[in-house]
Amino acid sequence: MTAASPESPSPLQHPGITGEPADDDVLIEKLRTRAWDPGRRFDTARVPSAWIAERYGADWFDRPNPDLRSTGSDGTVQLRSSTEEVASYYADAPRELLFPPVTMAEVEAFEREIGRRLPDVLRRIYTEVADGGFGPGGGLASLREGNRAPRHLSDWPSAVSVHEQDRAAGVPASWFFLTGGGCTMSWYVSLLAVDNPVLLYDSDGWVPEWGETPHDGLSYATSSLRKWLWTWGEGGDIWREVLDQ
Repeated sequence: MTAASPESPSPLQHPGITGEPADDDVLIEKLRTRAWDPGRRFDTARVPSAWIAERYGADWFDRPNPDLRSTGSDGTVQLRSSTEEVASYYADAPRELLFPPVTMAEVEAFEREIGRRLPDVLRRIYTEVADGGFGPGGGLASLREGNRAPRHLSDWPSAVSVHEQDRAAGVPASWFFLTGGGCTMSWYVSLLAVDNPVLLYDSDGWVPEWGETPHDGLSYATSSLRKWLWTWGEGGDIWREVLDQ
């Protein structure tokens, strides 16, 4: 993997977070609670249709339901994870992680590989909460390679592999992939910009032949990584500000 260029800021350093009186211990605990809960670890959760009909009546499917995201061919419905139906169905489910946390040595090895230091709050997430496998969108990428969730046919996205692919595609080395955003959209965090804003990037949103760069594919940026994480950790919708633009 290509190291940081000479004109880049010193490797393994990033600007501090400013202007946000945030309690990271509280944030980490909120994220940990969601990561261990199989019904709330993502934005949506699947519930068997038969269970819905038995508990809420067959006419549940006839009523308008803005929290219903899809109906699967496997006999399940996909609902927003904040719904009462999801909470009830998963109330007695075992609390467990998809992927256990990594060690700080593994984080530092990853940082040496990409030539950048991760924000402190992200370091804490990977070492104190989980190695990805929870969070907004499709869930945070893993630092380890080879993680595989139960009943999945392919490995979980690895930040190492994504970073290599991104560099080949011209994506700045200072952008760290967080999670997919659907279709050709992805969420990244800037490892260099002050307060580490989270960037919504469309890989089809720029045309190199027109002299454009990946920055032309940016659709939205939060003010900071902490704000983005707090929104999700408290059950909010990270897309709300995007859609309200």
